[in-house]
Amino acid sequence: MNSSRALLVWGAGVTAYLVAVTQRTTFGVAGLEATDRFDASASQLSVFTVVQLLVYAGLQVPVGVLVDRWGPRALIVTGGVLMALGQTQLAFADSVSAGIAGRLLVGAGDAMTFISVLRLLPAWFEPRRIPVLTQWTGIVGQLGQVVSVIPFVALLSTLGWQPAFLAAAALSVVAVVLSVTVIRNSPHEDNEPTSQTLRQTGTSLAEAWKQPGTRLGLWSHFTIQFPGTVFVLMWGYPYLIRAEKVGEGPASALMTLFVAVGIACGPLLGRYVGRHPLRRSTMVLAIAALMAGAWLAVLLYPGPAPLPLLTLLVVALAIGGPGSMIAFDFARTFNPAARIGTATGIVNIGGFVASLLSMFVIGVVLDVLLGSGFSRGDLYALPSFRLAMGAQLVLLAVGACAVVIARRKVRRRMADQGVIVPPLRDALARERRLRRERRAARRNATG
Repeated sequence: MNSSRALLVWGAGVTAYLVAVTQRTTFGVAGLEATDRFDASASQLSVFTVVQLLVYAGLQVPVGVLVDRWGPRALIVTGGVLMALGQTQLAFADSVSAGIAGRLLVGAGDAMTFISVLRLLPAWFEPRRIPVLTQWTGIVGQLGQVVSVIPFVALLSTLGWQPAFLAAAALSVVAVVLSVTVIRNSPHEDNEPTSQTLRQTGTSLAEAWKQPGTRLGLWSHFTIQFPGTVFVLMWGYPYLIRAEKVGEGPASALMTLFVAVGIACGPLLGRYVGRHPLRRSTMVLAIAALMAGAWLAVLLYPGPAPLPLLTLLVVALAIGGPGSMIAFDFARTFNPAARIGTATGIVNIGGFVASLLSMFVIGVVLDVLLGSGFSRGDLYALPSFRLAMGAQLVLLAVGACAVVIARRKVRRRMADQGVIVPPLRDALARERRLRRERRAARRNATG
């Protein structure tokens, strides 16, 4: 396999994903301008984000089926076209309904991109390289947030709404041209996917769902992806500023730290998965325990939490982002190549469903406490936020229990195939023994 060509194809795919993340986050940084342009209330503007996420989550399984049926190149190109159309629609929209229509198109195009880029990896790279490349796909793609925060905001403030969103649409056009020119579904042109019948597609979807490894991936993504997503996209900043009384400077620094930790941890977790494929679920549960412990420490602290404790919380939540990418490795290794896209779509829906559910529950708890007088008229009072944020611990517990149950089913099936997962203490003892043997060998070689 030509390594340079494979990297070129992957680079084009990652570029398309980076552009998709840019389009996903442009509206979030244009909230004040959108309020003026659409004469909209805060609740109306929140519909833009909710609808976009609902479309994204709802299309994950259909997109997974389609990427197996038509191939990743077609889906990446289609997604880019939809996002270009959506941003163009938003550029000329002058009402809330017209603006939401544009975000619907952006959400649909965004939904097609990530799964399709991951689907390229098994066709172009050796299995041992895929966990690390999966992490790098997520890392590079998330840099699209930087594009929306810096150059897009600069265009918005200097040239105005319409030129800024048309420039964003042009970015998707560039990604489409690059994808058409560079991306191929596999290094062998005669191995391009053949169209499945509807019956075959339904069978593929059913088989992917029946595979315990797919459900283990779904629950892994559900459990450790949502806490960081909820914190960064909606409730983290107001919680830090209003409830914990952190200044704007430290709060921004903590949000920046979130991104930095995710970038640093991604390759490390990718290498761990590559070296210890039988311990992936153990890492998922360890990250879930770390996040739950960090939240408990912050929520139980008497009074506003000190900055070092909040820093620990942000670090723990940030690890969940790259940690959730382990879920896609379950989809890849427990399913044949022909239905990896379908399985990946099933897995990817987990974290976004948990995120939407958590965002909704936190908002409901805050509203109920405010209406009951518990908040003394302040929606973002620390006692209210403690109870609301604590609701996430219930979802974490549910997800962790589901991971344990799914893991048992996976290990039973592996045992039937002759693969026995040794107890963790035995694996750790073996690892220590191997390290001692390697050190002894190096001493003998140099002595």
